[in-house]
Amino acid sequence: MAKESLLVSSKVKNLIKSKGLMCASETMDALNDCLESCINKAAERAKANGRKTVQAKDL
Repeated sequence: MAKESLLVSSKVKNLIKSKGLMCASETMDALNDCLESCINKAAERAKANGRKTVQAKDL
């Protein structure tokens, strides 16, 4: 089963294109993995600090 994307691919690709670059096919999967990892770490930090809300400082 494919993982759910947390990104709007067209927006990411447009930003990369605006930098004069192209987006490789595996870029979106790698970026999605990075984002998921970042969210998981932030959630763990919030829990460790006794909160149920992820805040910007957790990122």
